[in-house]
Amino acid sequence: MTTPLGTAEVHELVLPAMANHHGTLFAGQGLQLMAKAAFLAARSLAQREVVMAGVSGIQFAQPIPVGHSLALLAWVSRVGRSSMTVCVKGLTEAPGLPREEVLKGIFEMVAIDGQGRPIAIDRADINQETSS
Repeated sequence: MTTPLGTAEVHELVLPAMANHHGTLFAGQGLQLMAKAAFLAARSLAQREVVMAGVSGIQFAQPIPVGHSLALLAWVSRVGRSSMTVCVKGLTEAPGLPREEVLKGIFEMVAIDGQGRPIAIDRADINQETSS
């Protein structure tokens, strides 16, 4: 099964080393995981390297205890000349419990060239891939 361009799904197990003093996922670790999912979704759509330009709307709705798994779903919601908006949501999973949305955020990503400068995203590649 192939993942559509502009999407990514990352699964992580919340381990003690990722936890705060309450035994739940440390917010900084959660933000790092969301940034990784956003990067993967943006890079798959742009078909080139990307960097993060900004982040907004981060919400931590529920604590995620050690031992729970976290599924991060990311998708590109807007494509500009060289920039993209990537939405990320996180769902917690544990045996015997229903999946629950626990975090979300919006990331602005920019496609870059070999010198780290913004470069246009080739829309022909995107349109060809999404129409197949």
